[in-house]
Amino acid sequence: MSFFTDEKFVRFTEKTLTKGLGGIAARLENGPGFVGEDHSAARYFYSGGEKWLRRAAPKAKWRLGYAAVDLTPGDIDTHDYYLGGYLTVENGFNNKVNRIIDKMMCRIAALDDGSGRGVSLFATVDCIGLGNRHIKAIRRHLEDQLRYSGLDEKLCTVNVFSTHAHSCVDTQGLWTATGKKLLRNFKKNRTGRGTYLPGADEEFMRLLVRRIGEGMLRAIRDLRPGVLTFAKKEIDARYFSNRNRPSATALSSTLYRFVFTPEDPAARPTVIASFPAHPDVAGLPTTDGSGTGRELCGEYIYYMDELMRKAGYNFLFINGAICAIYMGRELSNDNVSMARRYEQSVRYGHELARITLALTKTVPEIEADPILCDKAQIAADTADAERCGGGYTLWYEGWAPVKETPVPPLLNIRIRQVTVPVTNPLIILVGKLNLVAYDVIARRDGSYAVNVEVGYLELGRRFSCVLVPGEFCQDLLYGGASLTAAGSFRKRDFPYPPLTEAFGPEVAAFGLANDAIGYIVPDNDYVMGDFVGHYHELISLGAGTGSAVIQGLISLKDSLELGRPAK
Repeated sequence: MSFFTDEKFVRFTEKTLTKGLGGIAARLENGPGFVGEDHSAARYFYSGGEKWLRRAAPKAKWRLGYAAVDLTPGDIDTHDYYLGGYLTVENGFNNKVNRIIDKMMCRIAALDDGSGRGVSLFATVDCIGLGNRHIKAIRRHLEDQLRYSGLDEKLCTVNVFSTHAHSCVDTQGLWTATGKKLLRNFKKNRTGRGTYLPGADEEFMRLLVRRIGEGMLRAIRDLRPGVLTFAKKEIDARYFSNRNRPSATALSSTLYRFVFTPEDPAARPTVIASFPAHPDVAGLPTTDGSGTGRELCGEYIYYMDELMRKAGYNFLFINGAICAIYMGRELSNDNVSMARRYEQSVRYGHELARITLALTKTVPEIEADPILCDKAQIAADTADAERCGGGYTLWYEGWAPVKETPVPPLLNIRIRQVTVPVTNPLIILVGKLNLVAYDVIARRDGSYAVNVEVGYLELGRRFSCVLVPGEFCQDLLYGGASLTAAGSFRKRDFPYPPLTEAFGPEVAAFGLANDAIGYIVPDNDYVMGDFVGHYHELISLGAGTGSAVIQGLISLKDSLELGRPAK
């Protein structure tokens, strides 16, 4: 244990931070994003299908439509854009974009099970996070377009996920000219003179909202019948790393894959994949000076997509429960020399794409496929690794394929709104200074809260998934030391079971779903004074966030009477 994680030091630091930041926040007026308790969160909210079906509708077929939207700004030479992350000492606290490596994308799938309950949209945005205010703006824009499109399609749910890519344009506001905004907005708050600077770039956010809404309409227009199949595999755990939260011991290495194959042989099939890993490699400078780290990059998701498109597939990626879970690059780097950090995202993305495509293939089938097994590249990488003094490991060494199963056309989804208390004084402070775009409820008793969305999804009867509005601690999903009195900082048990007990052992999680409220950790393991093993609490709404989200999900589950025998 270091001095900075000593319990007495941590408790002292927490008390000092809470008192100091809380005192500053208390002296500030509520910012323009604060609303009263009577504020309605019901507009542009989709709760899901009215009926929770136990079997597919008679003669039903899957329909899926796909669209990809380029969100990359083309005017970085004349307009200042900032990365959503990496405002660090390594880059001199300067994260202004100075170069574009690849693209910032939104990928969209419209999915309908033929039951008559309507189309559910799943959009994933390459960004650090999208708050519910902007997600509702996307839904509003889609509704406006649908009204005039002539399309006779009913909407069931409209879901927007963030991939949490750290090297795309800041969509939340915390990393956008932060120092300038702090000074200007503090002055405005205290004196009333001038105007507040916005959090995220308002012009860019309007463009993002419009393009995503238009992309959703294109995906609906693209709906076509076909077959959906499912496979999952436990891949090498070294592709994932619990890097900086030692109290949380769960670590999932499950990769989920859906493939939609259209009836039209001329149409492209679509792969939907999910696993938990921070896309956070490209945004730091290299020690040799070959990269500034201030370069826009879609991280490994872009490079998974690149290889998927080469193989003839559309691609959609949804991140999982990623609190403290990062890309474990030990295997994908393979001791190969990569001077620039984004090259590690390239290798990780290509390797995970190959794994995703190969889930059901044998080793001979892999080696016969030039996309899955580029023998010339393998030979070059092997020689490079040997020159660097290391060995090279093929991703499919010891490979065993898994079975792929058809998914009957049954999409059950239900979304519920949950109120989460905001008690973190740092979050209250930045909210009052208008650094983030959230509707914060200012209660009459002086406390604060936000409304978020949680959800539960079933595809067929083989896959079930919770939708959580932030970076979800895997202990809350699978169970782990931080849920126990012995393993937590507060030395008490978390009051709710892990979700695999509440929903069943096979339940998965889609993270940063329909909001991005920061880290969601167990209340009993919440402490603000440990910046080494608990820095996540600094970017969390407060000590009650974990309980509020879990309680909301369990209440949702109870309302659905899950597990009732089919009639």
